[in-house]
Amino acid sequence: MGRPRGFDEAEVVRAAAALFAGRTYDGVSVDDLVTHLGVHRNSLYKTFGSKRGLYLAALRWYLEHEVHPLVASLGRAGDPVRAARLASEAGAGLDFLLLATVERAPVDAEVAAEVTSALHAVDGALGAVLHAGPDNGRRADDGGASSALATAFTAALLGLRLRAKAGGPDTGPDRAGAALAQRLDSTLSR
Repeated sequence: MGRPRGFDEAEVVRAAAALFAGRTYDGVSVDDLVTHLGVHRNSLYKTFGSKRGLYLAALRWYLEHEVHPLVASLGRAGDPVRAARLASEAGAGLDFLLLATVERAPVDAEVAAEVTSALHAVDGALGAVLHAGPDNGRRADDGGASSALATAFTAALLGLRLRAKAGGPDTGPDRAGAALAQRLDSTLSR
């Protein structure tokens, strides 16, 4: 019988998610993981198989614990302006999704599937909010416009997060997201 594991796997996965959210997959070496997570190299490989295995576990943890709760909150937002505020408040909580989308999804089918599913969930929650009329009633059939706008809204929110990550002068992502939401709401109200 082997030695009992000397680390909390869930804690290691959570910490790895934070590390990958800040530095990208290619920006994190196995040595960085070993040092930052306090796990021996052999233990890391034995438990996760590879750096990619740990990355996938971290991505799935992040989607379950960060993105899915955001999606639920967006679904309860009631109006596009509140949804934009909630998404803007997620701030750095969207970083791992953003980085996985641009860095790993184009070259890794499993990451692409996870990211696509998460983006569809965000789009769906935003689409429901955009399609809801005053007092949470339903707007008349908009021919799929609210769904298309939700996809654009999701892309804009991720773009605002990208701008915020770039630093420099204040890009005002909260204000820009709220302005976009108000414009979308007024467009759908016509």
